[in-house]
Amino acid sequence: MPAELVEKMLTGDQRALARLVSAVERQSAEVPEIMQRITPMLGHAYCIGITGPPGAGKSTITDRLTAYARQQGKTVGIVAVDPTSPYSGGAILGDRIRMQQHYLDAGVYIRSMASRGHHGGLSRAAKGVIKLLDAFGKDLIIVETVGVGQTELDIVAAADTTVLILVPESGDAIQTIKAGIMEIADLFVINKADRDGVERLQRDLQMMLHIRHASDGWCPPVLGTQAHKDIGIVELHEAITTHRRKLSETGQLATRRQQNRRQELLDLLQQQLMATLTAQFDDGEAHSGLLEQVEEGTVDPYTAAQQMLVENDDLWR
Repeated sequence: MPAELVEKMLTGDQRALARLVSAVERQSAEVPEIMQRITPMLGHAYCIGITGPPGAGKSTITDRLTAYARQQGKTVGIVAVDPTSPYSGGAILGDRIRMQQHYLDAGVYIRSMASRGHHGGLSRAAKGVIKLLDAFGKDLIIVETVGVGQTELDIVAAADTTVLILVPESGDAIQTIKAGIMEIADLFVINKADRDGVERLQRDLQMMLHIRHASDGWCPPVLGTQAHKDIGIVELHEAITTHRRKLSETGQLATRRQQNRRQELLDLLQQQLMATLTAQFDDGEAHSGLLEQVEEGTVDPYTAAQQMLVENDDLWR
């Protein structure tokens, strides 16, 4: 079935794409075959990450960037990661609510995904969905993170350009979050720039950027937008284009993508090995005695971990 669906997707069948996205979301056993088949088609799309604290206007900026890109004749894929519903386990906000004006546009594909308890701002399946949209032929892929604050660092390993959205009220929080998400942004956007406090935030950001030494020679610009009025969106798109050109000219785009693929492999290995070891605990037999000793405090966790790795030596061969 994966082979047939992939073939249909590559001919532009959006229903096949939706079924493949669903398979990736539920971590189907068919995912490795799906990824193997689409890998030769990857590399065309440019991925933009939109991140920042809740209420900063990430959805509105995503919506307006999409509208502008469509005016330029570009096709767009949107991955919107939402908080997980405690009742259904799905995304609390649906794609129809978020991007109503684009829902019937054949040049835009929108997928809302639940974070499912993952704390890095993306769901575990997001990277796979990005690849599917790339193989499908989208020119731009915009990934909007869930909005959890400074822990949203997953996006830097998925996007080519990362845009951090702030609002004037964020000024007091700059010092507390700069050690996290502030350091991974390629562009800074102060949305709702008609509010009080925008000058102070700009000053704080510029001071932080002056102290920060970029090894890639790129100094992130600080832009102002009023997304709900469509103000500053063209300038934001131009800044993203400039950053893309800079990355391409210096070879850093290829380097970033290589690093991201390497990190994805390490993450997958970690997940699969952890799942294997956890399953051994869950079966109630393997390592049960060692686990009891750790729980009782007669064996320390470090020694137990080393012993488990030795006993599972066949996993590493």
